[in-house]
Amino acid sequence: MPITYTKLSRDIVEISGTDQRNFLQGLISQDIEKVTSENCVYGTLLTPQGKFLHDFIILQKDDLLVFDCEQGRSADLISRLSRFKLRADVHLESHPETMVYAVFGDGAAERVGIDQTVGATMLVGDVLLSVDPRTEDLGCRLIGPEASIIKFLQDHDIPEVAFDAYDQRRIARGVPDGTRDLEVEKSILLESNIDELHGIDWEKGCYMGQELTARTKYRGLVKRRLHAFETTVNAAEPGDPILSGDKEVGNVRSTNGNLLLASIRTDALESEKPELSLKDSPLKRIMETD
Repeated sequence: MPITYTKLSRDIVEISGTDQRNFLQGLISQDIEKVTSENCVYGTLLTPQGKFLHDFIILQKDDLLVFDCEQGRSADLISRLSRFKLRADVHLESHPETMVYAVFGDGAAERVGIDQTVGATMLVGDVLLSVDPRTEDLGCRLIGPEASIIKFLQDHDIPEVAFDAYDQRRIARGVPDGTRDLEVEKSILLESNIDELHGIDWEKGCYMGQELTARTKYRGLVKRRLHAFETTVNAAEPGDPILSGDKEVGNVRSTNGNLLLASIRTDALESEKPELSLKDSPLKRIMETD
């Protein structure tokens, strides 16, 4: 696939203050100490019962921690985190003027001059450049002033494409896109591929929702997973049921073109060639090697 770029619809929240890391460490599923000027991470904020609230990418810029989060939900993220501030020296602020772009395609990291390791990060002028910490297949992310990002892309002779090209790549790799695929206060991380996308640190200490997350893993309680499918149904919509025979075994989450991400019961995929359908049309599962 040729190397291209597209603009992403994201919000940026910056966290400052001397207590920023201690404050976050007991709240999120990722180890905040892994965030450096050369490395970013993917993590989540959960309810005390271990249910999904927010997911985000965390980067460091100078003495700030930068949260790359779902568009339209930054105010809720700030509100939820602020409940735990008490007297901690922590300041949270949204930055609607800061933009996020993605560069993707075979060899994207090499093209923009960064190590291809997931999470690798560097500051280029006033632009934060990083390899997506979830999977290198989603390429690199650029965060900063829009004019600076556009100049960087032009200097590297990278053409623009529609967002759909990136979104289909995301779906095909089973990567959830916030509330398009996850249900607030309902979804759990191991049923949402968050563990496979490096969103959980199993070695860190306690954090909010850790007990259920650990119990789900060590007791083998995962009964559903997000999987990518190809369909001939052009009008597939989030919430549409997916059937195995006449039995409902899952439902559609996000869609783009003929691709969709769906939450499916794991037992429905246990046969060698599971026969799943959507609106009377067969579904083809997209495997990681496709």
